[in-house]
Amino acid sequence: MDNTRLFLYAALAFVGLLLWEQWQADYGPQPVALQEPAAVVDYGEDVNIDSATAADLPEIDQMAASGDLPTSPPQPANQQSRLIEVETDVILAKIDTRGGVIRSLKLKLYPVDVDKPDEYLELIHDQPDTLYLVQSGLRSSNNPAPTHHSIYSAAQDVYRLADGADVLNVPMTWVEDGIQVNKTYQFTRGDYLINLSHQVVNRSANDWVGSQYRQLQRARPLETSKLLYTYTGAVVYNEEIKYEKIDFDDMEGESFKLDSSGGWVAMIQHYFLSAWVAEPQQNNLLYSIANTRRYPATYTIGMRSQNQTIAAGQQAEFTSQLFVGPKLVNRLEEISPGLDLTVDYGALTFLSKPLYWLLSFFNDIVGNWGVAIILLTLVVKAVFFKLSETSYKSMAKMRKVGPRLKTLKERYGDDRQKMNQAMMDLYKQEKINPMGGCLPILVQIPVFIALYWALLESVELRQAPFILWIVDLSVRDPYFVLPLIMGASMLIQQKLNPAPPDPIQAKVMMVLPLVFTVFFAFFPSGLVLYWVVNNILSIAQQYVITKRIEAGEG
Repeated sequence: MDNTRLFLYAALAFVGLLLWEQWQADYGPQPVALQEPAAVVDYGEDVNIDSATAADLPEIDQMAASGDLPTSPPQPANQQSRLIEVETDVILAKIDTRGGVIRSLKLKLYPVDVDKPDEYLELIHDQPDTLYLVQSGLRSSNNPAPTHHSIYSAAQDVYRLADGADVLNVPMTWVEDGIQVNKTYQFTRGDYLINLSHQVVNRSANDWVGSQYRQLQRARPLETSKLLYTYTGAVVYNEEIKYEKIDFDDMEGESFKLDSSGGWVAMIQHYFLSAWVAEPQQNNLLYSIANTRRYPATYTIGMRSQNQTIAAGQQAEFTSQLFVGPKLVNRLEEISPGLDLTVDYGALTFLSKPLYWLLSFFNDIVGNWGVAIILLTLVVKAVFFKLSETSYKSMAKMRKVGPRLKTLKERYGDDRQKMNQAMMDLYKQEKINPMGGCLPILVQIPVFIALYWALLESVELRQAPFILWIVDLSVRDPYFVLPLIMGASMLIQQKLNPAPPDPIQAKVMMVLPLVFTVFFAFFPSGLVLYWVVNNILSIAQQYVITKRIEAGEG
């Protein structure tokens, strides 16, 4: 196999990868067509809580796919709730006193657009068509217990992290028939990890028996990337099953149920996630609920603890942790085992993780993610220097004997058997191994794909500036400068490679730079930067080797 053909196959394989991702975006899990039902369920204060809304509660003893009504019906809607505003140095949140549901959470360090620094990304929200909520509550079969539909009281409407303070507590209280529940969110300075506690004080004459549930509820996204597909949906983790995706179609097909020790459940999307993290060794039922009887259809992933008995006159506490924020690998690793897997590198995680670590290391030194990408490319190129040298020597020798191969083709015409024999004799005479360039290229393909995912999944590149016109490495080059340079570099590489003997193959090779330029015109500029630097280094190395071979030094 000649090296030009191998390069063609490698390029087509990469294009195939892009087309597969596009197919995933077009024909994978898609938003359900929004159809207005006869009875629309609103989330406002004057909502009429009906069976469709109640279906988002976990069962008390076991999950039911249909999501039956709770034992104790939700409180009537005429009980007014209000929103509590919470602000720390990194988040802005709104917590509804109806159930203590987080209805809005904005990330102050992550603007929607680099040109609008004061317009923060709202990860959690209750917009009608794209609902995304954080819910929690208690469940009991025989005792009063507040669900996320119950009304709490709160002493304040606004909570702000004070200067010099590291912790902000937001307490709410619910009381019924001698049972008092103190629900408290605890926010920490500079962190996206939130502590939650349900303190149950039993002032009744009977034992209280119940459990805590925590869940994430969202509608399907209305838009998905048409070029770069990344997974949006639920994931679960424990030490037995490790990391498992549960997409929206899975939830509709069959409710997920799993008894688990420790672990976590999460909703993830590109760059960001929300996750409920159980206490280590705490036993929980992990579950999913697909509620298609409402508008919009909602999908819930959650966990419910085992029952706890609280004797009359006693009190006890249920605790859990909630993370809502960016996929910062180092922080996720600290919170819980496996949580860093939400930075989804796919099957090549074992390669992508060290590449990401090296990229972060360089950024810590130079303070610029674009420069860090260049340094990382230099390291990768250095690691494969000898392999690349072998490949380029083979290409140079093939290029040197190109005119003689052309003569053989003219001599033997369509007699492929004699043509192949003559080629083998020529290769033997010139000590050319036609497979000499194959292995080096094949070895490097998985590394490139791993680096591709490392760059694609790194939230640090979101709105990270490089130089001059490139102010966001996670979006396309606004002036297409890098894609054009990349296309030009591919053309130069082709001039250094041996010309394909097949005219059709030669024409395809000539078109490839144009095809890749169009593809990469819409790729994140950080990815294109890697390709440009890699191509330039390859050209320099290949040029030197080619000149040496042509001068008879190789």
